[in-house]
Amino acid sequence: MTLELHELTDGGQTAEDIAQRIVAFIEPARETLELALYDVRLPGEIGDQVAASIRAAHGRGVEVRLVYNLDHVNPIPVPPPPSTDPSILETLGVPIKPIPGDRDLMHHKYVIRDRQDVWTGSMNWTLDSWTRQENVIALVSNVAVARAFRQNFEELWRTAEVDGSGNFDAPKAAIRPWFCPGRGEDLSEHIAGSIHHARRRVRIASPVITASPILAMLAHVVSGGEVDVAGVVDGTQMEQVYDQWHANGNAAWKLPLIERVLERGDFSGKPSTPYTPDSVHDYMHAKVTVCDDTIFLGSFNLSHSGEQNAENVLEIRDPEVADRMALFVDSVRARYPAAPLPRH
Repeated sequence: MTLELHELTDGGQTAEDIAQRIVAFIEPARETLELALYDVRLPGEIGDQVAASIRAAHGRGVEVRLVYNLDHVNPIPVPPPPSTDPSILETLGVPIKPIPGDRDLMHHKYVIRDRQDVWTGSMNWTLDSWTRQENVIALVSNVAVARAFRQNFEELWRTAEVDGSGNFDAPKAAIRPWFCPGRGEDLSEHIAGSIHHARRRVRIASPVITASPILAMLAHVVSGGEVDVAGVVDGTQMEQVYDQWHANGNAAWKLPLIERVLERGDFSGKPSTPYTPDSVHDYMHAKVTVCDDTIFLGSFNLSHSGEQNAENVLEIRDPEVADRMALFVDSVRARYPAAPLPRH
């Protein structure tokens, strides 16, 4: 088993860099290529490079299939709605299938190559995601991991529905995949349990922190003051969440919990540009949780909507990888001001 990680920062890499990485992943494909992509917007020469590599794979006999999230009016600020143009995907000349994003999103960003290699993480296939957002890409070469991702892909391809997908357990191993919504609530509980059992450090990068088990456990741990808890969120999106909670009396109980987490932990918040279709999409978009020597990374926001979407997470047990991801979170955290607190 091999694991390769790539950390992206706002302004830290070019679109050409990422396009070359994607092309380098696609070019060795000889048998199969499955792509599950939430948001695809790659205009101009950059998009042409990536599209050409997919067409070339198809041309040499690779079985290529692609699923994508079919856009809808999304009232939830996290994640912002995609802007995939199906007519552009159709020009690839490969089988594609839309997955309706109403009620829950097909939020994956993965590629499976030859039943052996997986590209996954938090990065969408858009220029802003490649150049103006914090993200983590993971490349895993392992038959068991690829088999789990392929099982998830086949569910989506067969049913064209988010509901019911991911309802299985991958074998426990040094790298264990999780899939939502089938294991969404279990995943939140598992991450909360890992936070509870941490003895040295907890590091979090997530656009928002709203999943009840995780939020409650973080509030408990920071109250104890015995574990080093720090992280980074998207400050603009958290403020949107606060407004929602104030308006929704059923969720207002979360406000004192997030206030305690952000005050007693050491959290920063990226002041990203509020979403509009035409604005720069410069969100703090990484989704990483480090609990001592265990890491959770993937497409999953630490949110209730994340539990219900089609998402994937890699649970990785490795001290060196944990150190690297904790350092990444701290480096991003250092770039931004303190996370905004709820307004009373």
